[in-house]
Amino acid sequence: MAFESGQLKKATLRVVDGDATPSSLTFMYNPEEFQTAKSSSWNRPTTTSAKSATKPQFAGVGPQTVSMDIFFDAYGDSAGDVTEQVRTLLDWVKPTPSSIAKKLPSPPTLAFEWGSSKALAEFRGYLKSVTASYTMFRPDGTPIRASAKVNLEEIPQDPAGQNPTSGSLESQASVTLRDGDSLQAVAWREYGDAAMWRGLAAYNGLDDPLRVPAGTRLLVPSYSEARRLARGEG
Repeated sequence: MAFESGQLKKATLRVVDGDATPSSLTFMYNPEEFQTAKSSSWNRPTTTSAKSATKPQFAGVGPQTVSMDIFFDAYGDSAGDVTEQVRTLLDWVKPTPSSIAKKLPSPPTLAFEWGSSKALAEFRGYLKSVTASYTMFRPDGTPIRASAKVNLEEIPQDPAGQNPTSGSLESQASVTLRDGDSLQAVAWREYGDAAMWRGLAAYNGLDDPLRVPAGTRLLVPSYSEARRLARGEG
């Protein structure tokens, strides 16, 4: 449990980007535990002449994931109903209204807050999945207890000062392709999404994005810019 100045602090999932409503969900009971994970991808080249296994080559870092169980209980409230809390989680899985209007459907970005805990203070992610179980009902069918297993996945944040519209091309982030590298691998390392390779190719004006030689220097746009270009919105 999280305590601060002797008082119990409730954990909260909060919308920090996007116009989803409501903008926060405070837990009725703090989680007993939560899990977080992050992995990287490595390629191990094969060769017929090596006397031992070849050295692994770094291919990218996957997005951080967070999972936890949330419990809702309205048993002690004669008018209690846990439907709205569960519905909030289910709605947060969907694209936000403004992103749909812009034809760039994207989910709200969420942050996990729990008193002074720093365990997930820097994490920003989207709600990838929700599995809810209603476990107790009133005689009229109103659900008064429920649990929900939620899984969040990291959303890459644009580095400060790397907005491609805010400075010269020379001041932007860039990467140089290594032997065996690909645009998909670069997109995975930079954005956690290999599909953003199309945005990288468009931004750098590559004529043949499937055949980019090692040593090529690529400028790296912000995630939002790469996504826009990947969707062909020029």
